[in-house]
Amino acid sequence: MSESGITVKKSERFSEWYTQVVLKSELADYAPIKGCIVFREHSYAIWEKIQDSFNKRIEASGHKNVYFPLFIPESFLKKEAEHFKGFVPECAWVTVGGDTELEERLAVRPTSETIMYVMYRKWIKSWRDLPLKLNQWCNIVRWETKATKPFLRTREFLWQEGHTAHATKEEADEEVMDILGIYRDLIEKHLAIPVLVGKKTESEKFAGALYTTTLEALMPDGKVLQLGTSHNLGQNFSKPFNIKFIGKDEKDHYVWQTSWGVSTRLIGALVMVHGDDKGLVLPPKKAPCQVVIVPIFYKETKKDLISNKAREVFKNLEENGIAAILDDREEYTPGWKFNQWELKGVPIRIEIGPRDIEKKQVIAARRDTFERITVKEEELVNTVIGVLKEIQENLFNQAKKFLEEHITSVETYAEFKKVLRKKGGFIRACWCSNQACEEKIKEETGATIRLIPFEKEELFSSCVYCGGEAKEVVYFARAY
Repeated sequence: MSESGITVKKSERFSEWYTQVVLKSELADYAPIKGCIVFREHSYAIWEKIQDSFNKRIEASGHKNVYFPLFIPESFLKKEAEHFKGFVPECAWVTVGGDTELEERLAVRPTSETIMYVMYRKWIKSWRDLPLKLNQWCNIVRWETKATKPFLRTREFLWQEGHTAHATKEEADEEVMDILGIYRDLIEKHLAIPVLVGKKTESEKFAGALYTTTLEALMPDGKVLQLGTSHNLGQNFSKPFNIKFIGKDEKDHYVWQTSWGVSTRLIGALVMVHGDDKGLVLPPKKAPCQVVIVPIFYKETKKDLISNKAREVFKNLEENGIAAILDDREEYTPGWKFNQWELKGVPIRIEIGPRDIEKKQVIAARRDTFERITVKEEELVNTVIGVLKEIQENLFNQAKKFLEEHITSVETYAEFKKVLRKKGGFIRACWCSNQACEEKIKEETGATIRLIPFEKEELFSSCVYCGGEAKEVVYFARAY
């Protein structure tokens, strides 16, 4: 992979295209540990912007950030049998500390319910201690045996996981939906990725949850990527962990709990949905750099004048809250810089040359459409703000159009398999609610029920698999 640019087309070799974009745009690199990556400056800056916007939303609704230990005693996991069974195949275990064999195995955090809930039992005594709304940003280790892919499936990844405790099921239900709404806002309005939302089936829900809600996004290769989940855990953890409170009625009650999370998988979705044959295309709201300024020098002609003007433009943008970079490196040609910043997905490039100085203007180039715009100096800030907004909306609208064109309703299993084979995307079908039919479809086609819509949709056929009486309209897809 020595060439600096992308050497394959997104439409022809999607998987290789994705890997090239991730590596060549310097989002990530492969670590010397199998199945792990290094988050480079570019991707981590995107992650920090995601953290910042999400933190503001949850802090406003009374959530606090915390941090719990990386190591989880095996006995804690065993307290919640269904949860433990769900994660055992993926657990990495510590059995030796220094030269001493441990008395009890320690799991390297596959998720934090158990280590957190031991402390919740200690902290929650009365109704006055509720609700308890905690979130942590941390790393997670799941010993994947499948083929790994940067950001989408790695043995170690970054995420946030929220864990709340409530006095009633109704309060927990409300929390689940509030967080789902915050996630949807983050993904659609900031990352410009449209999603379908709904509930998971019993077989697809989080191990140990009462029910799971999900946000599912369609990728350009026709597969679906789960971008976030919000779970009502019911009392499935509070009972084995004995998390009780004395209510206003002066009686003991078990708390109702929720958990929810999104991960650095969001960055992978961003690459796949918006990227093109030249590299990344970043939505302005989550681009670490929104504008790059490239002065165009022709030998020594007006070099100082152009440099001064470029610095002036840079300062003007920065003072108006626009994240800008001035690329005045002399060891690279303007063409090389154009290619590099296109590869990195910067939304707007501003070019300033001798003629632009004379005409008191700059040239602005959009990364999403490659349109070049002549902008008068005095109109620069307002124009840039307007174009950034247009790019954000355009990226979302393009992705939404693709999603809508790839939701296909089918009535028969033959049609189901044909659409899955030739078109992909979401397949909307009627289902009898029998888990056996769900499992057979998964076994025979690789497609799973990605969600059951919150609002019951009108039935339009019998069960797509068995032909029996249908109970639900659901959305199937092959998924990452």
